[in-house]
Amino acid sequence: MATEPGAGGADTVVIDGAYVATVGGEEYPGGHVVASGGVITHVGPGPAPTAPGARRIDGRGCLATPGLVNAHHHLFQWATQGLFADATLFEWLTGSYEIWSGLDAETVADTTTAGLTWLALSGCTTAADHHYVFPRGRGGISDAEVAAARAVGVRLELACGAMDRGRSAGGLPPDSVVETTDAALARTADTVDAHHDPSPDAMTRVAVAPCSPFTVSPELMSESARLARAAGVRLHTHLAETRDEEEQCQAEYGCTPVEYADKLGWLGDDVWVAHAVHLSDTAIARISASGTGVAHCPSSNARLGAGVCRTTELLEAGVAVGLGVDGAASSELTRLVGELRQAVLTARARKGPRALSARQALRMATLGGARCLGREDHLGSLEPGMLADVALWRVDGFGHDTVDDPVVALVFGPDAPLEHLLVGGATVVERGESRTVTPEAAAAAGRRAHRRLVADR
Repeated sequence: MATEPGAGGADTVVIDGAYVATVGGEEYPGGHVVASGGVITHVGPGPAPTAPGARRIDGRGCLATPGLVNAHHHLFQWATQGLFADATLFEWLTGSYEIWSGLDAETVADTTTAGLTWLALSGCTTAADHHYVFPRGRGGISDAEVAAARAVGVRLELACGAMDRGRSAGGLPPDSVVETTDAALARTADTVDAHHDPSPDAMTRVAVAPCSPFTVSPELMSESARLARAAGVRLHTHLAETRDEEEQCQAEYGCTPVEYADKLGWLGDDVWVAHAVHLSDTAIARISASGTGVAHCPSSNARLGAGVCRTTELLEAGVAVGLGVDGAASSELTRLVGELRQAVLTARARKGPRALSARQALRMATLGGARCLGREDHLGSLEPGMLADVALWRVDGFGHDTVDDPVVALVFGPDAPLEHLLVGGATVVERGESRTVTPEAAAAAGRRAHRRLVADR
């Protein structure tokens, strides 16, 4: 995969003079990163090896990190920001489902365009999107999302969701947005067949992702796990987000959400769950022993008053913990880079100043997220042989220039300007502007989606 020292060419990119935080290994002040054919070939201190014909990026005054991995998101929620601002999760969902029942492929294409462009502008190179609303009679939703993601140029982990438990069966969503168990399984299988790419440099992968225990029947949960493992793809769901969920699970199934997931085959090294806020020591031990990953969403959990994830204990137990923005409707326009600071602050508010460090937060946002998605062999660190997904942050300006440690400046300071974002060596953001979909086009797409779902209702 690597080229020989001194090789260059039009597909070679050289970042020179940056402070390089590899995450997976050493840090190099005044270092370099070289990539060719979409793969990192050299990382180290001092000037880069000679590479005739390469595209060169001046990294002086910048911090180079792996591209950030968003381990949990709901792109369709871009259209419904700011609603039910003082509601609990269950109240917020009940109100939102009525609006989301209007989703169609056109709206999802627009929310994906707006949401992924916004994520790219905050350093994201890979996003796991959990889409679980498929109104009856509306086809092509996943196809539209994949096409829009390719236009933006960010890697998409399409967590293909499903719900088969509407209000008539004791669930939260209206019956108009749930499917039968068989229909949900068939659609999910078709999505895996159509869009999952298992190759190391895949731009699109698919995970099987029924929504949550309170919107999905036990049959759909267990059959989804079997489907995923037969197809060789990963599993994802919401779990242990609120006290309401725990109380409902105890009332219906006589166990905690983690125990329920375990009974249905939903813990394992091919599973990552979102939120995991309300965990006992026993639950953390079981998650750790099973190899299950956790996507921590600090801003969304705070916005909905759900609580604070026990990230310190999860990390100490060896659990793969990534960071997620969650849906834009529950963490209005949160920037992924801002979640590093939020994760540190929430952990320290609960456990003290040593609960989480700046470098631990950066690791969660990169290699931790890659581990959740099963892509740590190719994403999440800057090392030869890894994919050339690189974020270059300017840390020499007002607000950062008096902090000597660039990683601390990135995490503790204001959002650092994004100088450059590479996905597989291709430029997606340059000097703070999207170079694939323009910010104006992305904003217009988001407004159209909002108007169709909310303003025109």
